[in-house]
Amino acid sequence: MSDGKVNYGSVDPIPVKSGATSESSSTDSGKPNKVPWWSYIWDYDPTRTHTERKFIQKLDLSLLTILSLGYFIKNLDQTNISNAYVSGMKEDLKMNANQINLIDVAWTSGYVIGQLPSQLILTKVRPSIWIPSCELVWTILTFCLAATTSSNQVIAIRFFVGLVESIFYPAAHFLIGSWYKPSELGKRACIFHASSAAAGMFSGYLQAAVYKGLNGTLGKAGWQWLFIMDGVISAPICLAGFFLIPDLPENTRAFYLNKEDGDLARKRMDDIGRAPRKKLGWSILKRVFTRWHVWVLTVLYIIFINTGPSSSVQPLALWLKAKKYPVSQINIIPTGQSAVQLVTTVGFAIVSDYWRNRALVMVIATFLGFFSYLLLAIWTIPIGLHWFAYFLTRASVPYGPLSMSWANEICGGDAEERALVLGIMNASGYAFNAWLPLLTYPAKQAPRFKKGFVFSTVAYAVQGLWTGVVWWLWRLEGKKEQEKGLESEAGEVGEIRVEELRR
Repeated sequence: MSDGKVNYGSVDPIPVKSGATSESSSTDSGKPNKVPWWSYIWDYDPTRTHTERKFIQKLDLSLLTILSLGYFIKNLDQTNISNAYVSGMKEDLKMNANQINLIDVAWTSGYVIGQLPSQLILTKVRPSIWIPSCELVWTILTFCLAATTSSNQVIAIRFFVGLVESIFYPAAHFLIGSWYKPSELGKRACIFHASSAAAGMFSGYLQAAVYKGLNGTLGKAGWQWLFIMDGVISAPICLAGFFLIPDLPENTRAFYLNKEDGDLARKRMDDIGRAPRKKLGWSILKRVFTRWHVWVLTVLYIIFINTGPSSSVQPLALWLKAKKYPVSQINIIPTGQSAVQLVTTVGFAIVSDYWRNRALVMVIATFLGFFSYLLLAIWTIPIGLHWFAYFLTRASVPYGPLSMSWANEICGGDAEERALVLGIMNASGYAFNAWLPLLTYPAKQAPRFKKGFVFSTVAYAVQGLWTGVVWWLWRLEGKKEQEKGLESEAGEVGEIRVEELRR
């Protein structure tokens, strides 16, 4: 720690070089630095040079943008399945109530199977090649969904879609954590994640427009056109990824970064102790599995991923369908949930970076999820409170990207551990998600998921407690590292004094 203080469980303060100005320092003219108003919203560091500010802008316009667009199309694909299901696919393919669960299980199974191999490949193959290649494959498979004539074909395709989509989320967080400092990380991770909310909103509007304008055109139903439009949107984003993803600071060859940018990127990560990749060997397994990080963080993410229903089961949409709302409104009204997710994700990210405290903001998000599902579990509440509860459920979603940012920081001293832990967290979470929602949120119980809503209420309570466990362990680890550092400094001082006495 640059200032000798420790804020365990929070984001480490950015190291400040000697001679650099701080927010409370004075300028050469003797006047104090005026902190701009936007510093309370966006990251502000008075020690940054003009070159570093330009460098971060380049990253935001390239890396953050292309990852956010990639996550947008990934979630557009996931959301379109549930929108297609309530917009005619169920009837056209003669699907029974539980086949939507099987479709989700197929996707999740592929997602889990591909997770760790994809992360290991990422340590050997350039991200600018591996990630867009996988995006391109799932785009082709999305086009194929428009041609399906049975639920079994949908199930098979969704398995392979999950397999190639498995790379994206942990790889994106690994890349973001490889380029941004702690004071910058939370906002970028959450802006990236917020693109999933934008995808949810866009999919609803897209399905409503497609159902109204293209249903029956060229002999294809509205839900088939939805997958076609999804593929058309995804294709150019996949191709752009080959050029805009900058790989890692130690091996970047991005056209928009010069040599000085590369040197600066490596120095920035070195300053905060975030290690570059090393040669992959069997020692990585010992390093990962003999530390508490992987075990405790994995449990944390398993709980988060499984606090609610699967992505293909949308309680609000099913509630609206049971109340005989028209298809257009069933697609449009739930986009309000995505708006809540979008606002809270960005808002909580700003607060977490400003406070430099991930755990506290994650507990706030957990409480909002607990309260919303408690209302739904009670069920016999005024209709207005029902609406409020359904929309409030999405205010708990920011917990996910914040937990990934936290893991990036906790494992920051070992790049290979960081990549594997992020992959194991995500894979384990979805491994449980492949079967647990079948028990907690079976579609035949819609719209009142009595068992599911009670389960979610309890799960959020456990999530809050486990967040405290992670915070305590990291605090303990930080104290031990500080004590080791003080002992090391004391030893060095002692050696110097001995040398002086000898002279």
